[in-house]
Amino acid sequence: MARLHARSLLASAAVLMLTGGCTAPASAQNRAEAGRTIAAPAAAVPVPSPSAPPPAAVPVSRLWPSKRLYNTDYVDVQAIAERYGLKPVWVTSGRILQLVDGRGRVRLKFEDRDRDFYCDGLRVFMGEPVVIDKGRLHVGKIDVIKTIAPLMRPADFAGQLPAPPRLIVLDPGHGGNDPGNQNAGLRLDEKHMTLDVALRLRKLLETRGYKVLLTRTDDRRVELEERDRIAARAKADLFLSIHFNSLPATAAGRVTGSETYVMTPQFMLSSGTEKKDPMTDVAFPGNRQDLANTVLGYHLHRQLLADLKTSDRGYKRARFVVLRFAECPAALIEAAYLSNNLEARKVATPEYRQRIAGAIAGGIDDYAAALAALHPPASLSVETHASSASSR
Repeated sequence: MARLHARSLLASAAVLMLTGGCTAPASAQNRAEAGRTIAAPAAAVPVPSPSAPPPAAVPVSRLWPSKRLYNTDYVDVQAIAERYGLKPVWVTSGRILQLVDGRGRVRLKFEDRDRDFYCDGLRVFMGEPVVIDKGRLHVGKIDVIKTIAPLMRPADFAGQLPAPPRLIVLDPGHGGNDPGNQNAGLRLDEKHMTLDVALRLRKLLETRGYKVLLTRTDDRRVELEERDRIAARAKADLFLSIHFNSLPATAAGRVTGSETYVMTPQFMLSSGTEKKDPMTDVAFPGNRQDLANTVLGYHLHRQLLADLKTSDRGYKRARFVVLRFAECPAALIEAAYLSNNLEARKVATPEYRQRIAGAIAGGIDDYAAALAALHPPASLSVETHASSASSR
């Protein structure tokens, strides 16, 4: 989808309406659930034309009939194919299944026992693994409702998705006496890299017409809970936390790439966790934005991979503190691995940090454009009516 500046969204919404509409390392996930106190590009999600009749309100139990497998509700992948007019094609019989559209494009790809799937080529993590029953693949029902459905057809949820963002809060991770991840050999501290990217991103977003606030503008420590409060007090439309990843020395030299996280829905397992914990069944404030988070994270992650030409470490779910208590759509980006010297040397250059900022800005633009297509401004209708009246 073409990128749209915030100031041009109103003028572009009419055009968009006419266009048609997809294993975190254990160490990283441990930081995720603790609140992170230490610290080939995919195609855009199609947006069906809002001019089409709105889908009838169908109870979820009827829309996605399920069966109980391994103590979890599962949906037959065939039902997903039928819902979105896709053709199931086995890559490996009984193991790998692709769902292909009328143009021959692979929209979804599932593999037995995997907890991730591919949506238009983008690696997306689920709470439950894919399972096979009687020769047919099945996906967890909550994964269908909270991830696959809003990615495949966001227009079905137009009434539950917000308007395009205007005020964005950027959260440079760490700061002060919390350096975050480090690369001692290259003398890189995560806290400095995140702040530099956030400052660059603010400039890009402001030139696009967004209003932007930062949780910190210098090297100071801001408590995790306070970062969300800053966004809440400002009545932000979007919260984005910026980070850089790291792995222990045993794996540091092999792993590169970007990860994007959004809040884990209630009852779903976070990426990398194997069983429930005390937070799993809790409805946190951040869960009020589950659907918007799904769309947001997709566009951010897709643009990071496209612009940085980096490894796809996955679009994931986690219950980070800054995601649990966010009162607006929110995401956390792990832009690169400081533990990998090759990637860290790139991060050390202003040019690469500018590319990271540009990729994030592009993802925000695409997210805003997707929402604009679902929420045509009232002013457009008024202007159109006035124009028609004057021509009579």
